[in-house]
Amino acid sequence: MSFFDTHLLNLVVYLPLLFAALVCMLPAGERGQIRTITFIGMLVDLVFGVWAYARFEPGGPEFQLEYRTQWLQQLGVSYHIGVDGLAISLILLTVFLGPLVVMASQTYITERVKEFHLALLVLQTVMLGALVSLDVLLFYVFWEAMLIPMYLLVGVWGAEDRQMAAVKFFLYTLVGSLLMLVAIVALYFISSTQTTRSFDYATIYNSLVAANGQISACMGTGDCSNLTGMASMLYRWGPWMFAAFALAFAIKVPMWPVHTWLPDAHVQAPVAGSMILAGVMLKMGTYGFWRYAIPFFPAAAHQARPVLAALAVIGIVYGALMCLAQRDIKKLIAYSSVSHLGYCMLGMLALTGEGATGSAYQMLNHGVSTGALFLLFGFLYERRHSRLMSDYGGIAKILPVYTTAFLIITFSSVAVPGTNGFVGEFLVLLGTFKSSLGLGFGVLGALGVILGAAYMLWMVQKVFFGPLTHRENQHLSDLSLREFATVAPFLVLVLVMGLMPQPFLDRLNPSSERFVTRAHVGIPGSQVQPSDVRMTVIGLPPSSGVATAPTAQPAGPLADRR
Repeated sequence: MSFFDTHLLNLVVYLPLLFAALVCMLPAGERGQIRTITFIGMLVDLVFGVWAYARFEPGGPEFQLEYRTQWLQQLGVSYHIGVDGLAISLILLTVFLGPLVVMASQTYITERVKEFHLALLVLQTVMLGALVSLDVLLFYVFWEAMLIPMYLLVGVWGAEDRQMAAVKFFLYTLVGSLLMLVAIVALYFISSTQTTRSFDYATIYNSLVAANGQISACMGTGDCSNLTGMASMLYRWGPWMFAAFALAFAIKVPMWPVHTWLPDAHVQAPVAGSMILAGVMLKMGTYGFWRYAIPFFPAAAHQARPVLAALAVIGIVYGALMCLAQRDIKKLIAYSSVSHLGYCMLGMLALTGEGATGSAYQMLNHGVSTGALFLLFGFLYERRHSRLMSDYGGIAKILPVYTTAFLIITFSSVAVPGTNGFVGEFLVLLGTFKSSLGLGFGVLGALGVILGAAYMLWMVQKVFFGPLTHRENQHLSDLSLREFATVAPFLVLVLVMGLMPQPFLDRLNPSSERFVTRAHVGIPGSQVQPSDVRMTVIGLPPSSGVATAPTAQPAGPLADRR
């Protein structure tokens, strides 16, 4: 790879921080310049993010655009970044949302403008950093760093109960994160060998492959009394470590019943906070299951799989029913996230190629459709300052362009064929019906699709159609040029991802296949061989002094060949 390729991800991650430094040097009163520089920073980051997405080769090595150097040498911590198909797709979603979030906040945020845009830029960096991290401790640093700017976005620029919502979000996430840190440290020591002590993602995974294979084999025979040292430790403590990882990620998804922080955070957050929360931050939970919890502990994940799948379908149906009970539009959209993210988890836990690919595609879909719903409602709230459906009705006559845009995004959210939502949910349900989970999981998932159409179309009918019942709505203005320019990219992406999904799926499919194969390591009697799932480790310079495993050259259908 060229020098530019090895440093491209660093540019994508840290460009927002560079522009944050420029914003810091501006006087607080220069609001126009602050918004302009932030927007330019997000736009430049989008250009480099698209470039990185284009440089990713679907048929190439598993992790690409890698860069690794020493960091905390004595502890075996390296600064190691790189992307696979899922990570680069989520990066594309993140940089896509960046400039649109800035545009959406132009008139909504009028107080502490400088601090608001600094929080946006810092949050952009730490979210991107979490997605590119290939060192477990580095991932944790970025994961925890996300809490602070998001807490500020909700707690400082939110609605009337913003402090309660911000504290609830912070405490929920922090508790799960601290338990995950304990599990990371335990994993570090369990995976260490005489020649290797490292937090590197691939090194830890490769160290556990043989032990996970032994555990799978012994669970198939029912006799786990003759395990080797590492396998014995993993057999004993693996379920507890998996539970710690799973709880941290389940809170972030959020899965039922640890979802209660989400509606409050969404309702109280400003438009930018809701867009980022729905668009990117919730995917950190599903991404964590995909990248860490299930591959590291496949046997424990297999044992917990029925429970997690049950929680996923409960979340799908419960979230939809809660939407039907809402009269607050923003809270309805918030509960729809609980339902939609349940599909991501259900497809992942199906452990089929279609289900995993659908799960990954649904992560992208949710960021587009729900992010756009929060954006559009934010525009309406700026005009009317009410979240209640009863304060609207018949406004399609007054806001025809706005109504058309809202309807297109609604069709995406309810998975109408031809939109992006249909592709993801169809693959998830197909993979679920083909899986070993049981017919009931697929049936309940399909029920969620029906309920999703019911609550979204009911909300649209109450807000946009029927008689114009409130005189205050007669003078509402339609979308301005700036607002339409903010919404238009979402409308385009809904149709592009719905009608031409293959370019996106080409990057996701190899990652999905690897994920499913690695998850099958934990199934008793599995025929998956360590050589089929082993990862390639990029080495550190010899002078670093950090012991790492030699570069692996695995064989098999899912091998990475350089």
